[in-house]
Amino acid sequence: MPIKTPEEKRRRSIYLLPNAFTTANLFAGFYAVVQAMNGRFEVAAIAIFLALVFDGMDGRVARLTNTQSAFGEQYDSMADLTSFGIAPALVMYVWALQGLGRWGWLAAFIFVAGAALRLARFNTNIAVVDKRFFQGLPSPAAAALIAGFVWLAVDNKLRVSAEPLAWCAFALTIYAGVAMVSNAPFYSGKSFAVGKSVPFWGMLVLVLLFVFVSSDPPIVLFSMFILYGLSGWVVMAWRWRRARQLINKRRGLEEK
Repeated sequence: MPIKTPEEKRRRSIYLLPNAFTTANLFAGFYAVVQAMNGRFEVAAIAIFLALVFDGMDGRVARLTNTQSAFGEQYDSMADLTSFGIAPALVMYVWALQGLGRWGWLAAFIFVAGAALRLARFNTNIAVVDKRFFQGLPSPAAAALIAGFVWLAVDNKLRVSAEPLAWCAFALTIYAGVAMVSNAPFYSGKSFAVGKSVPFWGMLVLVLLFVFVSSDPPIVLFSMFILYGLSGWVVMAWRWRRARQLINKRRGLEEK
């Protein structure tokens, strides 16, 4: 019987700390669905944002404590599909889309399918893509777009019965679902190391960011994720323009 190396044993192990954050992520997504069914849409939206926080912590904790595992990777993907695929789609459907009939549930399904395809592509391409950028809008950011829109509308007491608001929700849901399976590059933030020392001004910026978000969380968070949700297309357009300039420059040199 072959002797397993320490690395093989570690990969087959189940570690409590990072998977506890993944479980918290899964619970927050499930809780968002329950609260949406009870008509508490603001609480549901906040739960999705909490799931986003927990999702950002589990991977970093695993890397910092050197407790990555194959089980954790699969568990994280399943939790993400629930919290950032099914939960936002159901929250948006119950809140605004069900009044649109078949168009409403089709938009919700497109979002769920986009999240599932996005996660599957991420798992299969993780070793071949540029780690500085995500290929397509990451599912947590797409979920934040949905949750942020719901939270903003409920906080400002916008009437969901108004047809323009329902169609805005429809368009945003379709956009988020399609953006997840696009090839637009979105900054990943993985180049930022948590354990790395930062200058004093870095801490000052972090404090100011917390103050800025706490001033009006629905507006600030939704605005931030709208900008992020559009940033990939800006980067794609810049890369395309740069590539065209290089091609034209090369053609000019060849003609000479």
